[in-house]
Amino acid sequence: MTNIGELYQIFLRHPVICTDTRNIIPGSIFFALKGDNFNANNFAADAVQKGCAYAVIDENEYKAGERFLLVENVLKTLQDLAAYHRKQLNIPIIGITGTNGKTTTKELLSSVLKEEYNCFATKGNLNNHIGVPLSLLSLTKEHQIAVIEMGASKPGDIEELCNIAFPDYGIITNIGKAHLEGMGGIEGVLKTKTELFRHIKASGKMVFVNADDELLLKQSAGIGRYTYGTNETADVTGEIVSEEAELVVKWKTKKETRETSVASHLPGTYNFPNILAAICIGNYFGLSAEQINKGIENYFPANNRSQVVKSGSNTIIMDAYNANPSSVQAALENFDRMKAEKKIIILGEMLELGITSTHEHEQIMELVGEMNLAQTYFVGTNFLLLKEKYPRYSYFKDVNELSAFLKTNPIQNAVILVKGSRGNKLEKLSEVLIQRH
Repeated sequence: MTNIGELYQIFLRHPVICTDTRNIIPGSIFFALKGDNFNANNFAADAVQKGCAYAVIDENEYKAGERFLLVENVLKTLQDLAAYHRKQLNIPIIGITGTNGKTTTKELLSSVLKEEYNCFATKGNLNNHIGVPLSLLSLTKEHQIAVIEMGASKPGDIEELCNIAFPDYGIITNIGKAHLEGMGGIEGVLKTKTELFRHIKASGKMVFVNADDELLLKQSAGIGRYTYGTNETADVTGEIVSEEAELVVKWKTKKETRETSVASHLPGTYNFPNILAAICIGNYFGLSAEQINKGIENYFPANNRSQVVKSGSNTIIMDAYNANPSSVQAALENFDRMKAEKKIIILGEMLELGITSTHEHEQIMELVGEMNLAQTYFVGTNFLLLKEKYPRYSYFKDVNELSAFLKTNPIQNAVILVKGSRGNKLEKLSEVLIQRH
């Protein structure tokens, strides 16, 4: 069996990890991970043949020479190697979790910190028990600070990730309704997300807390904290100057009376706390107001997260990467405040809600019913089940059915909000919505 010390010495010579033989990088180390429907031990020989220096396996029958490193469990070894590597690097790590806004906050914060530091941040949404180790193993001695996103779908997930990443600092963006099926309800969400706070209290340095969030203030009591919010008692305070299309925020620190304004490229008041969090953490790590503002201004949303696209006579707010009751409600309330003559909503169903699913979808439909909208399109089975109770809306079983409808019934002269869980694949609508105008 290959131990972590031996494997780490090999990693130092070959510091690139691969987990998919379709994307082999010559000279890398292949980790033969297992899933519900695959066993990558079967592909270890193929990985080496394609150029990997070594393959890490956990089934002896696949060991075909010295370049095949046998371990007890490949996933556990990947996690242990990442934890070992993290301990060799003397850099601060900021852990980010929360129900909504964690990826946007991570990207904003990374953009800010890069104005002063060689900052590493989680790529995409590599925020689970595989993604976090892969992120950590991408760190090098050149990096001065790291921002690691941590996702959770069941109790204990954040604690597990903390025991791999050992974050020195932490931020929970908020506690809301997501992954309720796996979490066992909102109390499970609270207990799981605050595992980050408990880790920082035991072995970290500081947490960053929204002073407007009484729940998070209570949960962070007894921990060193640096705060942000609209409350004047916060270390960094801010307010929205303009929310038309994209947010403009005015902010200052407790130590300084001088205010400064920054124009972001993010729509929606629900992004205000994300912007303020990035400002707060940037300030804590010594960046000037000019550097912070430049970092905020340099961030342009991508990957279907709060993207504003103006096409022909339409303005499209594409927010189709994630959706849960909390984020959908925030998006709808913000959209309701927007000034436009013709507003249209395209909503995809919310997933992983368990026994609360019907109730939560009804709540969203009731909220939509109170809004002044030209049209509403609902996508997915969970909405279809409520068609008889709410017959006034248009329903589609999936994104392909709606796309076909929109090709023959194009939307004109409207502001369109597109929101839904990733499983809906509503980003496919970009092509038909944009090409028609």
